[in-house]
Amino acid sequence: MFEKLFALIQHYQSLLDPASPWSWVIGLSVLVLVATIANFVVKRVLVGAVTHLLRYTPIGQDEKSLHDGVVPRLANVVPALVIIGGIHLVPGLPDLLVRVVYNVSSAFIILTVARAISAALNTVNALYQRRSISAVHPIKGYIQVIKIALFAVAAILMIAALIDKSPVILLSGLGAMAAVLMLVFQDTLLSLVASVQISSSDMVRVGDWIEMPQLNADGDVIDIALHTVKVQNWDKTITTLPTRRLISDPFKNWRGMQESGGRRIKRAIYLDQSSIHFLDSDAVDRLGKFRSLKDYLSRKDRELEEWNGAIGERGEDPVNARRLTNIGTFRAYVEHYLRAHPRVHQGMTILVRQLAPGAEGLPLEMYCFTNTVAWAEYESIQSDIFDHLYAILPLFGLRAFQNPAGYDMQLLASR
Repeated sequence: MFEKLFALIQHYQSLLDPASPWSWVIGLSVLVLVATIANFVVKRVLVGAVTHLLRYTPIGQDEKSLHDGVVPRLANVVPALVIIGGIHLVPGLPDLLVRVVYNVSSAFIILTVARAISAALNTVNALYQRRSISAVHPIKGYIQVIKIALFAVAAILMIAALIDKSPVILLSGLGAMAAVLMLVFQDTLLSLVASVQISSSDMVRVGDWIEMPQLNADGDVIDIALHTVKVQNWDKTITTLPTRRLISDPFKNWRGMQESGGRRIKRAIYLDQSSIHFLDSDAVDRLGKFRSLKDYLSRKDRELEEWNGAIGERGEDPVNARRLTNIGTFRAYVEHYLRAHPRVHQGMTILVRQLAPGAEGLPLEMYCFTNTVAWAEYESIQSDIFDHLYAILPLFGLRAFQNPAGYDMQLLASR
């Protein structure tokens, strides 16, 4: 078709002086016009038809893949092919100009094909991310490595096309530049190794909650790429971590907690040690009305009676006898309370223990797990438990420790 069209043009150009600039101006104008028409037909007709058909495939579910994908990019090759095929048919053009146009068009085609392949790789990654396995084994880092190699090859071919030399000549000089290339792509190589280690050992997935205080990262992983890992912190800021830092630096991954179904409560009530004392009979009778303490008090009463009876008359002396304490009874109450709580995970550790006393009182630590990992529910359950425990302390004759405050000073002054 192009040959017939340019033959007709050459017929009319024969009426002009072939050496006249008007001869090749007319030819170039027609060439540009034909390339424009070909571009219009391909993009409006062929690309539109292919895009419409792709909407019925998984690829068509992503609008970005349709409008910035393989087919629209490959359509840009058509006008370049028209120019390459028709530039030799324009009469009167200098050989140098023909060669420059041919080389530039060839380089443009190489770049367009490379961008089309890059778009295809993006589509592959987008389709892969729809699968559940993508959170465990992301391929974005590998896609980026392929893209780097793709555009490196494309750059060599484009330079070879522009200077009209064989790419083998350029590749032969890369051996001497190996050390320089290793230095230039040092971060890329380190990131690639880190990405492979992270993926193979399943250290981090998209959606994991990780904590890395030294880099101010505490939140969910939202993206794992070749060079960077993006973490959305709980304050909605984004922290970008170098991928290799996840291999060289320690960090905490909360995935195990999320998968276990329970989140730990490890918190202590600091008791005023001066409020700890033995229970008299009235206090034992009063606390015996607690349903959760009835069995405990009965068991302890038999145990103490046997102990004190074994030492005979000496057991009648309070100095030698064993007696119930308010803190021991409270500890038994707290343990029973946690084991009966509907939101405490009964399949995990439940422990109530005393820690070493200090200047801030005697710590009585509660160690258990909620039956949910949701943050808001976890905090609500923990708060409800300690609300109850702080409020019930006076019934056991115990006081929570706190440093003297303004209200304490007022009470002291009023005396």
